[in-house]
Amino acid sequence: MHKMAIIGFGSMAAWHYEQIAKKIPEIKVNAAYDIRQEARAQITGLGMKCYASPDELYNDDEIDLVLVATPNDMHMPYSVACLNAGKNVICEKPAALSAEELKQVIAASREAGKLFTVHQNRRWDNDFLTLAKILHDGILNNPYIIESRVQGSRQVMHGWRGHKVNGGGMVYDWGVHLIDQLLYLFPYKVVSVAAHMHNVYAREVDDNFYALLRFENGLTAIINVAMNCFILQPRWHMSCEDGTAVIENWDVEGKIVKLDYNASRMGWAEEIVYTAAGPTRTMAPRPNDTTMEIPLPFARGEWTDLYKNVVAAMEGKAELIVKPEQSLRVMEIIDSIFESDRTGGSITRNI
Repeated sequence: MHKMAIIGFGSMAAWHYEQIAKKIPEIKVNAAYDIRQEARAQITGLGMKCYASPDELYNDDEIDLVLVATPNDMHMPYSVACLNAGKNVICEKPAALSAEELKQVIAASREAGKLFTVHQNRRWDNDFLTLAKILHDGILNNPYIIESRVQGSRQVMHGWRGHKVNGGGMVYDWGVHLIDQLLYLFPYKVVSVAAHMHNVYAREVDDNFYALLRFENGLTAIINVAMNCFILQPRWHMSCEDGTAVIENWDVEGKIVKLDYNASRMGWAEEIVYTAAGPTRTMAPRPNDTTMEIPLPFARGEWTDLYKNVVAAMEGKAELIVKPEQSLRVMEIIDSIFESDRTGGSITRNI
């Protein structure tokens, strides 16, 4: 059995602790460290050892795996210190605040010969896996525009997430997930990045942003995270050469409308169509018998599969799914998003 310690015992770390205890018998969470007195009391109340300092964790020979779940600005230094101490590391996202910081973590991992991965749990989300299934099963083909959105209207960010010094804001909080999903699904190089960021209510960090990614194969990806949206758009909207898929939400509600190549009539009427907006040919409705509506397939994922993969990788039984090099690509995109917003233009890349 692998013995794990947690650095930073907030709400997400408590979730990790509960899920591991219930579903991952190969890992036992032995101890944790947090600077807050209330967190220390919670750690002790759960029957775990509460370290008095990070050094106490680094020197604990029983621990071979560490979860870093602190505010974002401390991910890099704690990850490097744990790797240097000979521990394997799972780091909450984002693993660093820039690509250059993440390169330091990856270098420490290689030098120590220890596993390092990022907790990109949303690769196991049902909505994302369903979208991937649509493509992998050939239900739709040759996507050219894909839109990925997470929107809400809370208007405030909890705790440290609203502070720049801690690496707060929606690009780091949700953008890192949406970018990782797209790069994992479409392994082509990103050749340009353009972004607009807004702080409608947050004083220091972005609470709304748009990013436009162009891939070398011609695919366009639109990413939007918003905290001030009162009429929500679909979680996913994917346009392919042979149809369109919409996934409305995390409950995987939606549909696929696909070309029906077996239809008896594929022609278009030549006469002008009169709509409420006036006469048009270009936007005339498609004949109903040229398409078919089909239900979404459904693919179920489980976040704890990430931990199962880490255990297998530590034991040399499987290849790591969330690879450090993949997380580095995500951070390079994030760097480009900040640069594009700062300069007001599109950034040419080869990522």
